[in-house]
Amino acid sequence: MSDNIQDYDLKDELIAERKVGYFEKPTDMSDLNYKIIINIDKFSLMIGRIVSWITVPLFLCMAYEVIARKFFLAPTYWAYDMSRFFYGAMFMLGSGYALSRGVHIRADFLYRNFKAKTQGIVDFWLYLFFYFPGLIFFLYMTTIFVIESMQRGEKGMDTAWMPYMWPIKSCLWIGIVLLLIQGISELLKSHYAMKKGKWPGE
Repeated sequence: MSDNIQDYDLKDELIAERKVGYFEKPTDMSDLNYKIIINIDKFSLMIGRIVSWITVPLFLCMAYEVIARKFFLAPTYWAYDMSRFFYGAMFMLGSGYALSRGVHIRADFLYRNFKAKTQGIVDFWLYLFFYFPGLIFFLYMTTIFVIESMQRGEKGMDTAWMPYMWPIKSCLWIGIVLLLIQGISELLKSHYAMKKGKWPGE
């Protein structure tokens, strides 16, 4: 039983690993598709490295709050809100990078046993009919939310600090755009797998 579990864990890791890093251009892939995939993946990697630095102000913010509260009996008005904002920004702005690394949660209990060609077919049509339409609709709605938030000067009402909400809502909008950009790369990879029966770089 444990061997089967380890085998599934290995397959799950390989599903993610096939999307990690760059690969040499396959001879049967067009130059245009290869350039699009590599450039988008490089862009997502750059964004991921930049966004990872948000952990520093997030850590400092929480450390300051703990020290001020425990040692000086002076809790802050702003630390709770800022920690939420930093974490939310890191989560959304890093979502495109996470997709490029294959670490988004997915139902792999069936998918892991599919051949590469079948995985490519499943991914391609799910991206085409669900991923992109859903994100485009989400982007449209978020655009309205961000504009309304700026126009009304919307503030958070659950703490005394009452920060403006448009900065974090803007991060949500940017995160969706980054997901759409990375989705193009993933769509092209899945199309290649669907046609060739293997994933790029295999």
